[in-house]
Amino acid sequence: MVAIKLLNLHQKGPSRSFIDECNALRSIRHRNILKIITACSSIDHQGNDFKALVFEYMSNGSLYQWLHSSDEEQHRNKKLSLMQRLNIAIDVASALYYLHHDCETPIIHCDLKPTNVLLDDDMTAHVGDSGLARFLFEASNSLSKNKPSQLD
Repeated sequence: MVAIKLLNLHQKGPSRSFIDECNALRSIRHRNILKIITACSSIDHQGNDFKALVFEYMSNGSLYQWLHSSDEEQHRNKKLSLMQRLNIAIDVASALYYLHHDCETPIIHCDLKPTNVLLDDDMTAHVGDSGLARFLFEASNSLSKNKPSQLD
């Protein structure tokens, strides 16, 4: 099974987001970062651009669903124990540590939230949706141009 993320090309910036996400994910190999299987960029049968990312399927959905279930019965069935919460926090921290310290070029995720933390069969957390990710050298260049130094 796979999950497919279709980009809405009628919104502002999806092509840039698609390229950023592909660049961020193509060389990342970590057990707590959502694995991209392939990317598709083509033209559909009506001549419109078509872009999609194909990911591993995460059977337990997003952390958001576990924390904020709207259905009363589903909420009773989806409760995270303290140990599960701790393990999820450790998984997310491990993914962020990898992105910040162990990638050839450090990456800043920029969009970490419960909907972007996905849970597999074993409730292992995987950080996904890297569409807003920035390589650290890009972020430091823009930060140094836009903000005065704290030492000034």
